[in-house]
Amino acid sequence: MPGIVIEKSKNICSFEQPVTTLYLISQGRVEVQCPGGSYQIGIGDVAGICEICSEIHFLTYTALEDTTLMPYPLTSMEALEDLLQKRPGIAKLFILSLLRQFGAMIEQASVSEVGSASLYRRLRTDCDLYAGLCEKHKVPSRIPPEAEEIPHCLEDSCDEWLSKYYASLQRVYMGADSDILLQEAGLSLGVLRKGSLDLNKTYRVLEAQAQYRSQIICCYYSQSGNDMFDAMTKLYYRLCQEGADCGELYNHISRMLRLPEEYDIPPEAQATVRTQAFRRKEEALAHPEAAQGAGEGSGADILQLLEGSLETILDFAGLDGDKEASFREHVAHYRATRDKNSTDDECSRLRRVLTEEFYLLYTEVFDRSLSVPSLPVPVRMFLYFGYVDEALAGEDNSVVLYRLASYMSEPRQMNVYTFYDWLMAIYDGEKNPSRSELDEDYDDFVYLQKKRNNLSAAEVSALENDRLAKVRYELENLFPVANKVTFGRVTTYCPVFTAENMLKDLRDSFVTPEKVGGALAMLKAVDFSAFYRETIDYEMSQAMNREPIHVEYLPDIILMPNAGIRGSLWQEIEGRKRNSPSRMILPAFYMENLDTAMVRMTGEFRWEMCKRIQSGRWNDVSEPSLTSEYFDYMQFYKKNTELSKDAKEKLQNSLVRAKNSFREMFVRDYVTWIMYESNGSARLNKVARRILFMYCPLPASMDAALEQNPMFSELLSRQRILSGQRVQKLGILRQKLRNSNTPVPDCLEQEIAFASRKPEIS
Repeated sequence: MPGIVIEKSKNICSFEQPVTTLYLISQGRVEVQCPGGSYQIGIGDVAGICEICSEIHFLTYTALEDTTLMPYPLTSMEALEDLLQKRPGIAKLFILSLLRQFGAMIEQASVSEVGSASLYRRLRTDCDLYAGLCEKHKVPSRIPPEAEEIPHCLEDSCDEWLSKYYASLQRVYMGADSDILLQEAGLSLGVLRKGSLDLNKTYRVLEAQAQYRSQIICCYYSQSGNDMFDAMTKLYYRLCQEGADCGELYNHISRMLRLPEEYDIPPEAQATVRTQAFRRKEEALAHPEAAQGAGEGSGADILQLLEGSLETILDFAGLDGDKEASFREHVAHYRATRDKNSTDDECSRLRRVLTEEFYLLYTEVFDRSLSVPSLPVPVRMFLYFGYVDEALAGEDNSVVLYRLASYMSEPRQMNVYTFYDWLMAIYDGEKNPSRSELDEDYDDFVYLQKKRNNLSAAEVSALENDRLAKVRYELENLFPVANKVTFGRVTTYCPVFTAENMLKDLRDSFVTPEKVGGALAMLKAVDFSAFYRETIDYEMSQAMNREPIHVEYLPDIILMPNAGIRGSLWQEIEGRKRNSPSRMILPAFYMENLDTAMVRMTGEFRWEMCKRIQSGRWNDVSEPSLTSEYFDYMQFYKKNTELSKDAKEKLQNSLVRAKNSFREMFVRDYVTWIMYESNGSARLNKVARRILFMYCPLPASMDAALEQNPMFSELLSRQRILSGQRVQKLGILRQKLRNSNTPVPDCLEQEIAFASRKPEIS
């Protein structure tokens, strides 16, 4: 019979494969893997002989070196008995191999039983020490309930007499008289079948002991993080900070640190990561002043300070025990999820629960921050970026976030706010809460409470001036919606910061005031009038003869604590004051082009601001405005004789993509106007170009280039006429003031520059 060769490290047969063949080893060595350990077999042994009474393999056989095997098909017990009858020599090899393997399995069971008992005693010793220290130092005990439910031993164990019985059989079959026994094929088959059944029972005992040890190990390192490692290390940190003697506790923790090297622990428990973190944090305890660092130091030093960030944040928030445990558990599940952006039902439910708990935690952390002079670094990172856990964020990202958090704590620049700074601006009375999705602001909310008789007059008065209530209104109405909008991927949204959601380098995508300023400068260099509002300068109204002027109100940019792909206009004015900054929302880490986002948000602003000014007549073409003319253009484009057939088809397709939204169509045309048309690259049809040229005029500095382009020459001539008429009127007013020796107001000079399309580009 020809042999087969199995290469080193290849499996001969594996766990749960069907038992169809017995393999006699003629050369080489094989490792047999069983629960909790393994043993070796070699020349003359048979792989699979222990499992002849099982339909599938319960052991795994792996070649330790290139191994030659002689296969013997196992089709039925009758066929095996026939083989044993015809070839007594093979029967002897089969029986002796089974007996040797049974002895090895029994030895494994004995070692396993001793190891299980030892591990249980270690758990009880650790629990007793921990409970005693908690009682001594008046600290609530956090021993996991599972530790109290584990029995002191297993009921099932191997029969002691079997070891002697099979050892005796082995001596008999190795003796000179074994030939007589081998003549009886039925006896040989009986020995093999009895041995296989007993070996299967021994395997079950080994399996139960392995599961028993796994239960104990889970008490030390669990997926939820609510385990003995967490309890004992937290107690150790506390005792060290209090200057108490914790030498004995440290010795027990040191033994616990070796468990990941001694046992197979599920990766979801993060055992290795947590033990390494403890070793690094030991050094940090000796230098507590470093915990308030300013972004300096090596990455390793920063990671050391960030170890246990989730617990730092939860401890700071002071949530109820059940809420804290629930959030910790869900974060652990999320951390263990392979695909955090999966759309399956289980992962989607987990993200929804985490989202609800995240907003509750954010509210509690903000409330607590009002009474704490200095925030721990992980807490600042949580408030600024949605960071909760260094493992979820990734080591490199955690280091960058730490340094950025220090940067974000510097004084605010321009009108760019982190969301935490925005909340503080509301709390300090600098800003009013934003409108809700239903276009209801805080004053409307208070009025409705009064109208519905939900509150007394005194309570309404108190609510109007309740700074914390205003912040809570923002947290309940702006935060959940704006955070989801800026994240952009609504089906996989979760506010917890994870490395998986970073599509670009953190440093490149981080939105700074300087980047916002650059994007605004680029926009205003083309659409200089974007953020100007027409108003009356009442202080100079007599000198100005109540002539309207234009004043610029740059938008407030609110950076939501996430890494996202979308920016959006939230509201075009503050409350009911038309001459107030708009509010735009962006993710703190923007994954797309910031210049394009700023242009798009400004397009949204132009449309909404025009609607606000025109009120009910925003789409009435008899009163010319940006929205009314564009609405008329989109509504009747099919009848417009200025448009070619191709232009009409293109518009029809664009409307379908824009879901028949005229606002979206305008925003897209506005982006094209700023990014392409202003540079001489024709993308718009003549009607859209005319509307945008009229209501989003280009600065005079671009006239020379536009004159060379026939598409703009006629439009530019008309623009110059209108601009000249306005400048002439203002010039007459200025000369009149000079003739009367009245000082010319600065606002008049600025308005002349604006009308000349030559305002200062700031």
